Amino acid sequence: MSNPAVRIDELQKNYGPIVALAGISLEVDKGKIFGLLGPNGAGKTTTVRILATLARPDRGRAEISGIDVVRDPIGVRRLIGYVPQELTVDPYLTVREHLNYYADLYHLSTAAREARVRDLIALTGLTGQEDRRARHFSGGMKKKLDLACGLIHRPAVLFLDEPSLGLDVHVRREVWSYILKLREEGTTVFLCTNYMDEAERLCDDVAIIDKGRIAAIGSPGALRSQLKRDVISIEISGSDANQQRLENLERAVSRLGIVKGTVKDGTQLRIYVASDESALPQILQAATALTIPIHSITHSRPGLDEVFLQHTGHPLADGGERHG
Repeated sequence: MSNPAVRIDELQKNYGPIVALAGISLEVDKGKIFGLLGPNGAGKTTTVRILATLARPDRGRAEISGIDVVRDPIGVRRLIGYVPQELTVDPYLTVREHLNYYADLYHLSTAAREARVRDLIALTGLTGQEDRRARHFSGGMKKKLDLACGLIHRPAVLFLDEPSLGLDVHVRREVWSYILKLREEGTTVFLCTNYMDEAERLCDDVAIIDKGRIAAIGSPGALRSQLKRDVISIEISGSDANQQRLENLERAVSRLGIVKGTVKDGTQLRIYVASDESALPQILQAATALTIPIHSITHSRPGLDEVFLQHTGHPLADGGERHG
């Protein structure tokens, strides 16, 4: 019988009349990076808070390496690290003081503490900053320090809630490189994100969560391949008249045999088509016949954003209309 790093079975959580989790189930294998992908308010943070023993479910069961998070929260806390999306560093403590403080919380021996502090400072790129106070750090450096604090006790499972939120592109990629190193060391990483590129780059498997329900689960490659379609995106200018023309185009292309579905999002129309070389010419011909003023047009393979649209009926960022 398998013993996954994380197991969730029919987990439910309400906050008054608000349904945060509506009975989700999933498993995460040891040593993998698992992504919980969804918009703000989808239930990601609630899931992680329950797994980290910071909230209790109303129903269902959750386990970390076979240990029930409700029945044995202390046992679970020995196994996990948790880095929330909000920065938690103390502005008046140095890097070394932060790490020593967390080492004390986990009762590390003097020898283990010194080795771990030294290794984590090097791993997170904070060498030379050991005795600077956190108030002098950039947001990216504070995030790295948060990550180091969450790893001081070598957790078997690390929960990261929006680890690159608010970071610039360069620092985001440094954090990503750091997360990949953790997998190489055998750490299981449970990652909450609403960044598609982050999920694509890091995750072995992802679950798409929307309105407290799991809409799809699998590897990014497998989820993309299930669509068996390409995406043609047409962008027009934003006048009311052109909006009407875009609706006319949506109706026209929906009658083409190659079209499998459409999503209208503001001034953009995404058209899902069978993988066929004639698809783009047929779409252009329909647009020309309706004198649609096209600002731009792209033809691409589907990404996780298209997978999300397919399974939830709306874009990750907002609630665009969907048909088909």
